[in-house]
Amino acid sequence: MALQTGRIPLLGYSDRLSVRPGETIRFKVSSHGEGPYEAWLVRSISADPNPEGPGIVERPVEAAFAGAYPSRVQPFNPGSWVAVSHGPAIAKGSAYALEAVIFPTLPGDGREQAILCAGGATLLIDAAGGIAARAGGAEVSAETPLKPKRWYAVRLHADPATGRLAVGWRALPSGRADAPQPGESEEAAVEAPTPGALTFEPRLRVGVAARLDQAGEPADHFDGKIEAPTIRDVHEAIAAQWDFSQGIETWSASDVGPQGLHGRIKNHPVRGVTGSAWDGRAFSWRDEPAHYAAIHFHSDSVADFGWEDDFSWTVPEDLPSGVYIARIRCGEAEDAMPFFVGPPKGRRTADVAILISTFTYAIYGNHARPDFAEFWRDRFRAWNAYPYNPADYPEYGQSTYNRYRDGAGICHASWRRPLFTLRPGYVTFGYGEGSGLRHFPADSHLIAWAEAKGLTVDLVTDDRLDEEGAAALEGYKVLLTGSHPEYHTPAMLDALEAYRDRGGLLCYLGGNGFYWKIVRHTEEPHLLEVRRAEGGIRAWPAQPGEAHHAFDGSYGGLWRRLGRPPQRLTGIGFSAQGQFEASSYRVEAVDAHAPGAWILGDLKEGDRLGDFGLSGGGAAGFELDRVDHDLGSPEGITILARSDSAAESFVVVPEEMLTHITTVTGDPPNSLLRADMTYFETPAGGAVFSVGSITFCGSLPHAGFENPVSDLLERVVRRFL
Repeated sequence: MALQTGRIPLLGYSDRLSVRPGETIRFKVSSHGEGPYEAWLVRSISADPNPEGPGIVERPVEAAFAGAYPSRVQPFNPGSWVAVSHGPAIAKGSAYALEAVIFPTLPGDGREQAILCAGGATLLIDAAGGIAARAGGAEVSAETPLKPKRWYAVRLHADPATGRLAVGWRALPSGRADAPQPGESEEAAVEAPTPGALTFEPRLRVGVAARLDQAGEPADHFDGKIEAPTIRDVHEAIAAQWDFSQGIETWSASDVGPQGLHGRIKNHPVRGVTGSAWDGRAFSWRDEPAHYAAIHFHSDSVADFGWEDDFSWTVPEDLPSGVYIARIRCGEAEDAMPFFVGPPKGRRTADVAILISTFTYAIYGNHARPDFAEFWRDRFRAWNAYPYNPADYPEYGQSTYNRYRDGAGICHASWRRPLFTLRPGYVTFGYGEGSGLRHFPADSHLIAWAEAKGLTVDLVTDDRLDEEGAAALEGYKVLLTGSHPEYHTPAMLDALEAYRDRGGLLCYLGGNGFYWKIVRHTEEPHLLEVRRAEGGIRAWPAQPGEAHHAFDGSYGGLWRRLGRPPQRLTGIGFSAQGQFEASSYRVEAVDAHAPGAWILGDLKEGDRLGDFGLSGGGAAGFELDRVDHDLGSPEGITILARSDSAAESFVVVPEEMLTHITTVTGDPPNSLLRADMTYFETPAGGAVFSVGSITFCGSLPHAGFENPVSDLLERVVRRFL
């Protein structure tokens, strides 16, 4: 169903988040204004709206695109389906059948859901949940509503010669005691008022109706799995059959029938899911494709809005690397589209690089928090923070930390849509001390710190690191991460390890980093996939048999479970999480000759470090990482400081717990509720400095960036410069 962006009067997004001098970035805007909207460019230094912090700090930048543009409304079209240019040749006036195997997830939710449409004939689930058929002005439904999450073979049969239109279902094995028994079935039939009107028409869609909504988009999207949609001719021979077990890593739908009527899959449904034949013996679709012959469609899936370009900009060759924002205004309505400019390819313009977590930003894009509370809005209004929250606008597409309306976890993410969470001034948490920021706005604390310290930095984004590997980091003396570099591809981890092992200084300035594996789609590299397999802090679990990525067939889940725990890269890994609150570190007893002892400067054993900050009120909080030698922390690592006692809300992460009282390490659970600030050196002269806390960077701006946390980080960076 096409949705207008009327609830939000002005919105935009760019086709990419990362751009270099000489490259072109394209902006797409939907404006309900009566007159034109205005566009201009700024460089972003701080994206924190908290008046007790730096505030929103932006500097105007000349840009060729600056000016006025006509307002126009661009709709977006949630719901996944399959488009086929035309159906098979069926002799006019002869009988035909439409068939499919289905696993409905929301039958009887008060709306029609189309399964297979061929011209005027539609096989569907009616508003009451019964299997139904519609053709030639006739309509018939089976009496018994289908049960959710059960497998059925369903069929429409039409005979223009006799005018008979029939529909039926047959239950398939499901292994559930409350399911219809295999072979149980039902059929209903009706006589068409005009028999010849049942004639087959070769316009075809899978998962949506043949009819269009008022905006001219397909309607009545299906929620659930569809397998083997089939069209049979008068002789019951297959005229077309789409085998979804083929090309699982693509958006193609292969017709194995005699005419090869291949289709195109729209709006990114989930592939690599178990089908009706899955029996628990194969767990990868590459091993048994026939067991994965289904596609899971959703009526609310949307990953790429597909808006047309409004204006574009080729980045000047002399534009410094940094965070830039295309701002737009129409009347009182405003929006902002951040993007990240890196140095020219193959060159660096600084000795320090900051890794911008564009993949993590996208994965969390439009995260509607389950704990969102009305009183949070008081803070948003008082600070003039970004006004729109995903909790209020689920129709704009949510994050991989949310679920589709049928309860399935969202496993796809893309930045080709408006992302409220990727906006200057966006506040995640409306409670607690500090600003309550995460991701891009929180990482602006580090950008503002570098600016305050007079450090020239280049930005390297996740997508560039994935595409170019270690070459993207070549020559940098220091690489800083932001507060939460959580999601990574194998190529990214390879590049970071190579940078470290060739003599670079890696400063991991966050917590819960290098945690989940993701995969990019080869056809659409803006599209990311996560499979939340086995364990970890997660918003939803991968279903049995669905732990392998559809995009490449690889096994998904935590990098720890995949043999690459974060301790191997940074010396520390995720250990505990609580509410968005923080404490300070306590300096450990460190031998003066230990590697990294110089980092502490004048700090002594027992001194507090970071009992202040814009993130939870302290430098050590929310998500905490610690040393674990069994998982790869090197023997020569120095623990410089540890967080104070964690608040009552903190818990040990699930992957560390064996039972409710015993841990993997054998240590008491409370001993794992900590952040370790560490340092170690590599044989090639490189080093890794890690802070083990998401809230660390929030302490940098305190007292005008003149504080012990800021001083400590500056000491590390200056040493390696």
